[in-house]
Amino acid sequence: MMNDSTFVPMRFLFKIFILLFSTFFFFSCHESTENAKDTERLQAIESILYTDSIHANLPIVATRIEAIRTALKQQIPVLRLAQADSIQSLAQNIALHDEKFCEHIIDPETKQVFRNEIFNVYPARPQEIPVANKQGNVYKVEMYNYALNLTTTALVDLQMNKTIQINTLPQSQPEIPTVLKEIATQIAINNEDVIKALGFKPNEKEALMSNTKTALNNTKCERSQHLCVAPTFTQGDKALWVIVDLTEFKIVGIRWTNTGKEQTIKRIGEKKLKFDKIMECYCKQISKLEKDDWKFNYVITTSDGLRISEVYYNNQLVINNAKVVDWHVSYSNTEGFGYSDAVGCPEFSQAAVVAVSEPRVSDIMVEGIKVGFALEQNFSSEQWPMPCNYNYLQRYEFYKDGRFRSAAASLGRGCGNNGTYRPVMRIHFAGNNQQFAQWNGTQWQAWQTEQWYLQDYKSSFTSEGYLYKINTSANQGFYIEPSKGQFNDGGRGDNAYTYITRFDVKKEEGGNDLVTIGPCCNTNFEQGPEKFINQESINNTDIIVWYVPQMKNDDTRGSEYCWAESYLDNGVYKTHVYPCMSGPMFVPINAKVK
Repeated sequence: MMNDSTFVPMRFLFKIFILLFSTFFFFSCHESTENAKDTERLQAIESILYTDSIHANLPIVATRIEAIRTALKQQIPVLRLAQADSIQSLAQNIALHDEKFCEHIIDPETKQVFRNEIFNVYPARPQEIPVANKQGNVYKVEMYNYALNLTTTALVDLQMNKTIQINTLPQSQPEIPTVLKEIATQIAINNEDVIKALGFKPNEKEALMSNTKTALNNTKCERSQHLCVAPTFTQGDKALWVIVDLTEFKIVGIRWTNTGKEQTIKRIGEKKLKFDKIMECYCKQISKLEKDDWKFNYVITTSDGLRISEVYYNNQLVINNAKVVDWHVSYSNTEGFGYSDAVGCPEFSQAAVVAVSEPRVSDIMVEGIKVGFALEQNFSSEQWPMPCNYNYLQRYEFYKDGRFRSAAASLGRGCGNNGTYRPVMRIHFAGNNQQFAQWNGTQWQAWQTEQWYLQDYKSSFTSEGYLYKINTSANQGFYIEPSKGQFNDGGRGDNAYTYITRFDVKKEEGGNDLVTIGPCCNTNFEQGPEKFINQESINNTDIIVWYVPQMKNDDTRGSEYCWAESYLDNGVYKTHVYPCMSGPMFVPINAKVK
């Protein structure tokens, strides 16, 4: 018997035929396409292909370039998802016949085509689907514009045969499809400079992190202007980064990093172990938890980690939702290279670091007394704790007195011993008459417009350790206490960027799963949330708190931080982790904190 996820009604097959047939005769995405001259279109196509690349003679690259040329000559000049099944084909065709979805396919001034590609088509997660479409068969379609470095996403209801939501996010990149990962890997392993640096020709199985986005200063990969990834090869206590520009199909840089003493064991992960249960129970459906006067929903997202929503304390809604959008990992303050990691579900996701276990709940004990509970989720690379493998911990803490903490940690080991980790947290508090203020040393000073602030040695804190407060209504809300190492979890302080933006339900402002919104390696405030800052008023409105801690790893003996290593114990390998926990505590304004 077919289940609901695999059964395709005959009417869907008929729609597929109609849409595929109509593609050759009708293009509704941009009316001016019909008026564009053939010569203009051909010039546009040739202007965005880079056939002079030294890697163009690789069969996989040559095939790709020809596929791009062919796609850009079609009535709908978009490269479709490779090896799409019938349902994915239907979803992307519905999206591509929506004028708003196709708004950025052609330059409105020159009438030349932009290079666009469908990166991913997958079932929408429960939290993304509007209430009116909960009974539908909803898919998410992600399209990337190489020329504008822009992502457009659409939610498509297959039963209604139409798009139900479209969002456009400038300066952003979706997780790359498998075909691009394979191209990057082949470019890397066949490059003469790479072979010379390693002393041998590597194979594709030795390439790590080939699907994880990166950057490199003084190239077009800087600040992620081009789509770039970094296949990485470990050798002894070093890692060789091969930074591949997938916009131009060429290598733009090769860099070495130190990974610390090489581990002596390689663990072969059982990829499907527990994945089915994680997908069915925690990705495809929303779970509920009630404990200690708290109740809320939670779900593992496609690329935004573990998301909590509809959070109530003492039957009062206090948080709409919270999640970790990205992990930015930088290994150089000068050259600007590293990774932009997405964390999420193990399947139907291109996240580089995936959920490998079920969410777990544990009690928080202080001096033998239970004071609350925590919800935790790990996202891990398959061969962690080997070099160039990552393990991230996401943790939410709920206290009996009404305090709440959103926390995140790297458990190492990563691709270098000089990395800086920056998780991008997003917290959307309940209420639409909010105010935000900062302690200036003597009093609370209200923020009037969207802006950001860096917690550093010059910051002033109240005697309780509060830096900010958010009033969600009259005499209700939270003080915000950043970590300075006071939470007894090994954290050494957040040094965090805090961004306050106004929530716009029409623009969605990151409520649904976000693609990578910021480059990996900026050392300033440009971590992604700043793109939502438009100097709008935030006084007495609905606002979002974005919080980006900064943790520097360390492999110095006795001072390890954001690190992991294997060791022998009675002849068996075990792993010692040195987490760098980060994240603010939210203290109710009227709480009697013990």
